[in-house]
Amino acid sequence: MSGSDRPRVSVIIPVYNDPEGIEDTLTALTNQTYPADKLELLPVDNGSTDNTREVIRQFAAENETVELVVEDEIQGSYAARNTGIERATGDVLAFVDADMYMDETWLETAVEAVEDAPYVGCNVELVVDGDETFAARFDSRTAFPIEQYITEQQYAPTCCLLVHRSVFEDVGPFDALLVSGGDSEFGNRVAQAGYDQQFAAGATLYHPVRDSFSSLVKKELRVGRGLCQRQEFYPERFGRPGIPPRPSGAKSPDKSSNRERPREQILFAILSVAMTGVRALGYFREYVRYVRGNAR
Repeated sequence: MSGSDRPRVSVIIPVYNDPEGIEDTLTALTNQTYPADKLELLPVDNGSTDNTREVIRQFAAENETVELVVEDEIQGSYAARNTGIERATGDVLAFVDADMYMDETWLETAVEAVEDAPYVGCNVELVVDGDETFAARFDSRTAFPIEQYITEQQYAPTCCLLVHRSVFEDVGPFDALLVSGGDSEFGNRVAQAGYDQQFAAGATLYHPVRDSFSSLVKKELRVGRGLCQRQEFYPERFGRPGIPPRPSGAKSPDKSSNRERPREQILFAILSVAMTGVRALGYFREYVRYVRGNAR
């Protein structure tokens, strides 16, 4: 495909209080081989209280493809993504997270996949970029089975997603009320509307692992809340609140886990059970709020 024939692409990156992460991501995105005149990079600052916005402004001053977008009214990654969608001018909208990076040909490869399907999930590899803490080793032994998500659960995470603009025009944007699970809710909506969904195995993104127990707990609480909210808002698709569904995106061991010491295997197993319990706690906290709200 020649440069003149390629679609215009808008890459939307929600960010909150992560200057280092957005710097890494924008550095990788501004080095893409995709034609600059067909590309716009839209980091969406979601009310950061540190110097995240200044980092973005510096990139925008040095790169014509970068434009600072602000979402200060609603705190939430899906609200930030929706604001990016409203600002975007691309025919294809790509979504990545503000701590990810990629090889310089990633976007070219991903856009080639979008020629065959209007909804594409990219490959994601977890990497340990900092200290190899126990939490980091636990998180790194898991995988993002994106192809499995697409074929079995009809969605790709919003950290590795490309969608034709026409799909959003047809089915609507992400649900900004959801604290988690908006990617699966949107993907299910897309599938129900009859759009083809595919996996781009050759378009790889790199995602740093969570390297602290507090970050693992925070994530699982949020995921648990999102599972309950999906049921509250969409019971016809996800069931009624009260019985947690099988967790979407269950983690699978990495091959490296076979080389772990027996003691570490036991500790990982205990932590895995504990994180499932934390997710359940997040679910039932949200369920109590739901019950109280309906009792009024």
